[in-house]
Amino acid sequence: MFFRRVKIRSYEVGLYFRDGEFQRLLTTGRYWWFDPLWKVRVDVVSQRDPWLNHNKLDVIIKSDALAGLARVVDLKDHERALVWIEGRFSHVLPPGLYAYWTGFKDVRVEVIDAHEVRFQHRDLKTIVRSPYAEQVLDICTVERNQAGVSFQDGDYVETLAPGQYAFWKNMADSKVVEVDMREQALDVAGQQIMTADKVTLRMNALVTYRITDARKSVMTAEGAKQSLYREAQLALRAVIGTRDLDSFLTDKDAVTSEFEGQVRQRAGELGLEVVSVGVRDVILPGVMKDLMNRVIEAKKAAEANLISRREETAAMRSQANTAKVLADNPTLMRLRELEVLERVATTGKLNVVLGEKGLADRVTHLL
Repeated sequence: MFFRRVKIRSYEVGLYFRDGEFQRLLTTGRYWWFDPLWKVRVDVVSQRDPWLNHNKLDVIIKSDALAGLARVVDLKDHERALVWIEGRFSHVLPPGLYAYWTGFKDVRVEVIDAHEVRFQHRDLKTIVRSPYAEQVLDICTVERNQAGVSFQDGDYVETLAPGQYAFWKNMADSKVVEVDMREQALDVAGQQIMTADKVTLRMNALVTYRITDARKSVMTAEGAKQSLYREAQLALRAVIGTRDLDSFLTDKDAVTSEFEGQVRQRAGELGLEVVSVGVRDVILPGVMKDLMNRVIEAKKAAEANLISRREETAAMRSQANTAKVLADNPTLMRLRELEVLERVATTGKLNVVLGEKGLADRVTHLL
């Protein structure tokens, strides 16, 4: 019972401690100790697991016992490490002291300077998929049709194209604001606006826009879309408030053009481009709507009466001209009488009464 026995296999290493102090490494073989006071402790670790994890790792490394057997990695606060095992990426290491056995498996360690907060690597997609990546990296994906505005410690750094990005944690306060670069529609709905002649209208407008400068749209205002909405409301009020109802209804194109000009100018200051602007609906109050209907009805009735009078005058003028021509030419008058007789004959029974002279004689004299 006073003897201790340990067997170290070919893929194992023994860490030999006596009185709590590390002494040496034990390689492959069988070992016996006479240890009546239980002062000897041997921790057997496998080199199949490349990562040497021990609570007294610093002591073991300081003794130089791992020289030639393990890769020691001592990462400072500004350093990180990428670990490949057998040519396959394994994990990312935060600051600290590490040791990897090199005799049983091929281990490669790449030390990275984290002062460059944005992490760039040709194997980025493989690295960010590793199980430990999120412990040391903030991972961000900028979707298609978007742009990412990158900030570090509150300062603008760059505008990112669609893709996947990673930033080292605990090095800076990194933030990426994603901005949609596609066309968007802004519905300016339900505004009650008073015209110059004190008529209250309810109007809806539609503004189509897209973001052209992602940085400006994020930094100029808290929300570019909300700011554009407010500016569109104010511009519409300013345009309508200087016109009376009749001028507005008769020249909507001028109203739309002036409204678009004011909105477009403000949109440029917000990093936006206005694609189109339009006044969609104009809703009159009920009383005003009845009055407008009456006015339109009266106008249409007056136009109808005017057209009727014009037609009657034209007809009477034509008849007067015809009568004058017939009065000046008796032969035409007689021909007209014959036409009348012909029409009467075709539509009903015609009785001819002959006087002293026959109808033929009258026709002969007529011709």
